[in-house]
Amino acid sequence: MNSITGAAQRAQKTPLNRSQIVGFWGAWAGWTLDGMDSFIYALVLTPALTELLPRSGYAATPANIGLAGSILFALFLVGWGLSFIWGPMADRFGRTRVLAGTIFMFAIFTGLSATAQSVWALGIYRFLAGVGIGGEWALAGTYVAESWPEDRRKMGAGYLQTGYYAGFFIAAALNYTVGVHFGWRAMFLMGAVPVVVAILVLTRVEEPQTWKRSEASHVHRGHPLREIFGSVYRVRTVVACALLTIAIIGLWAGAVYEPSAVIQLATRAGASKAEAIRTASIATGILSIGTILGCLALPPMAERIGRKWTLAVYFAGMAVTIAASFGWAFYLENGLVPFIALLFVLGFFGGNFALFSLWLPEQFETRVRATAFAFCTSFGRFVGAGVNFLLGAAVLHMHTLGVPVALTALVFVLGLLIIPFAPETRGETLPT
Repeated sequence: MNSITGAAQRAQKTPLNRSQIVGFWGAWAGWTLDGMDSFIYALVLTPALTELLPRSGYAATPANIGLAGSILFALFLVGWGLSFIWGPMADRFGRTRVLAGTIFMFAIFTGLSATAQSVWALGIYRFLAGVGIGGEWALAGTYVAESWPEDRRKMGAGYLQTGYYAGFFIAAALNYTVGVHFGWRAMFLMGAVPVVVAILVLTRVEEPQTWKRSEASHVHRGHPLREIFGSVYRVRTVVACALLTIAIIGLWAGAVYEPSAVIQLATRAGASKAEAIRTASIATGILSIGTILGCLALPPMAERIGRKWTLAVYFAGMAVTIAASFGWAFYLENGLVPFIALLFVLGFFGGNFALFSLWLPEQFETRVRATAFAFCTSFGRFVGAGVNFLLGAAVLHMHTLGVPVALTALVFVLGLLIIPFAPETRGETLPT
């Protein structure tokens, strides 16, 4: 009887209040539209640059489109990297107000991208949108970790992370419908929708009690950026930066080049240009579904076998599936179906990002948590910008897409060697 009662108590979760529910959906919607915005660029890159390059004095050749696309994407990633500025602001002024600011910023400049009349204007708008987008994950993850009850916090991280990949799915659906009929400018206009979410977050959501207590105690030992590199946090900050950098390289290698790879495979199989584009949208949806499932499966696994072993499983899965999809299936004579099937598995292990939403808040105290989260994610994006240039150069030099992307699997092998240096926080409560 006692064992039955104990099991019932473990199964019963602390109920969420209205502010926690509204706050989660506001953060989730912002992260969803963030993912949508990020992937819109990959989907509309070619038609946008085909129109804007001649207006800027350049021929819209495949080489120029590829070069300009790499430069604009790198600018976007640099904007992402600069988003570490939001972390100290959130530690000082509160999570919800600054979160609303990030959503508002990326929504406005994504919408303005639809008005671009030159490649330079588009580059500026994408850079500024990147600054806003980059801060959303760190602040949304920090907010959910601090506002949800301890017995729900871990699963909340998994739920939150599904939003980004739901955004990929929405972007693919919009491209399949709106993009085909109304063009790339209409796609960017869709990215202005998050303004409504920003207003909701700002007006309807309370600050987490954890942050309120920390602010009321007036415990400010120094600048949070200096503190995360002090003796207490230095090792875990460096290790977290390295692991997030590896995850980000893998994300963009797989996600950004996936539509181009599918279009090439579909064209090789005899599909028309329109059919190939639609196939790429379907493949993106399959990748997104796999990733959402990976995000949901991760928290229970992290509770059962620990944070470090879970990340090792996901990193190993990424290494194998990136190598198999881009290094093997891409070169098969009839590789379209095997490639898309592997995309689903690749997407599942791409859900490793959910672990960082769960794990990073557990490694830092409230007064520096948002700063640490924002800095670690920003560092990885700076490196990702450089890797994007190297990948583009490798594709041009090798005259193939598959091998250069497949080689990014090696960074996950490096990640497996770094994981043992990270702290294991399974069973620990969120530090205050």
